[in-house]
Amino acid sequence: MKTILHKAASRGHANFGWLNSYHTFSFGQYQNNERIHFGALRVLNDDTVSAGMGFGKHPHDNMEIVSIPLSGDLHHQDSTGRSEIIRQHDVQIMSAGSGIAHSEMNANKDKEVKFLQIWIFPKLKNITPRYEQKSFLPEGRINKILNVVAPDNQDAVFINQDAWFSLGNFSNEYTTDYPIKKSGNGVYIFVLSGNVLVNNQILETRDGFGIWETDSLHITATTDAEILLIDVPMELS
Repeated sequence: MKTILHKAASRGHANFGWLNSYHTFSFGQYQNNERIHFGALRVLNDDTVSAGMGFGKHPHDNMEIVSIPLSGDLHHQDSTGRSEIIRQHDVQIMSAGSGIAHSEMNANKDKEVKFLQIWIFPKLKNITPRYEQKSFLPEGRINKILNVVAPDNQDAVFINQDAWFSLGNFSNEYTTDYPIKKSGNGVYIFVLSGNVLVNNQILETRDGFGIWETDSLHITATTDAEILLIDVPMELS
């Protein structure tokens, strides 16, 4: 088993006034040769966007881009003509494929929006761009691990990669095992709130912990806690 620990305070940080962003991996002005990616996981940004502000229209290609609002509402528009509001408890994916341009704006003029922006290298390149979002109420993940992104689960949003995202809301002292979905995959655990113990590693709020070359994880909540699990191939094709 191999592991890598990224404490919350070690992340890159950029504050532009309208955007306060923490980068787990190299992004924008934050460049760290030891933190380029974790397998197919390329970007994990923890963003807060001020009221009425956001990311203007910009292009992407050949990347699976997942947005998970933690509070507030995000207005997505793209070059296909799509216009959608992504709310807390929603999970959105945009397969940029052969090329797409989009904007992401805070949909509210009176409160900030907090969301995770996550990029995954795709399995197939130059596919027709696609978009999907679904709601996953917190009641569905109380003391359980709920799969929200997958290539093989109709209840989750589809991803063009052998990758699985799961969310869990755990009570203090709750314990569970997570079997890694595919041989050769690793799992990146990101703690949204609270403290957990993963394979004897203590993790606190906004810590990240990667594990690979193992078949499963043992997770124990040491407070009430919420976590995100990102199960991804470790080798890039």
